[in-house]
Amino acid sequence: MERPLKLNFQTSSERIERLADEAGFRNLAVSKKKKEDVKLQEEKEGRKRQDVIRDLLNSLNSTKLYKDRKEFLKDLQKKDQSKNVRLTVAELKAILNALSERDETAQICTDKKGNHEPDTSLRDTESIPLKETIEEYFEREVKPYVPDAWIDYKKTKVGYEIPMTRHFYVYEPPRKLDDIEADIKALESDIVRLLSEVTQ
Repeated sequence: MERPLKLNFQTSSERIERLADEAGFRNLAVSKKKKEDVKLQEEKEGRKRQDVIRDLLNSLNSTKLYKDRKEFLKDLQKKDQSKNVRLTVAELKAILNALSERDETAQICTDKKGNHEPDTSLRDTESIPLKETIEEYFEREVKPYVPDAWIDYKKTKVGYEIPMTRHFYVYEPPRKLDDIEADIKALESDIVRLLSEVTQ
């Protein structure tokens, strides 16, 4: 069962600070070069690039809360073109991750074809009795409570669940306390005997 991804976006200082946690942004100032001078130069240029991206985001209205990703991207791309920053795909992904928050009142995020994007944190699975169709179960048990949910048929599996414990478990009553206590005392006396042999 999938539910749509709904996000809001804002260029507040708090959200811009979260960019530092995004690999696509953090890796700009990381170099894998072995030569120290080349490595330092690349890292310096990476930090400059990070500052350029921060300046770009700070140039947007920090108080505006975007409830539509398309609208946010439109404004971001306008600023990107006017400042000639030319964000890469990795940088844009990092920005979208850092500046977004889940919001049930926001517009549903869609892909290029207009299909709803699923929110992976809300993904759920159901075990449905074999005598019932998926659609019947979905309409009765899911749709009334989560009207915007849908079935991802690519992830649907048909099979049987065999509860091993219920069918094959044989109950064995626990040992009597007197027997356990006798075993513990025997082990204690063995330990004392072995310690006395070591210390002699």
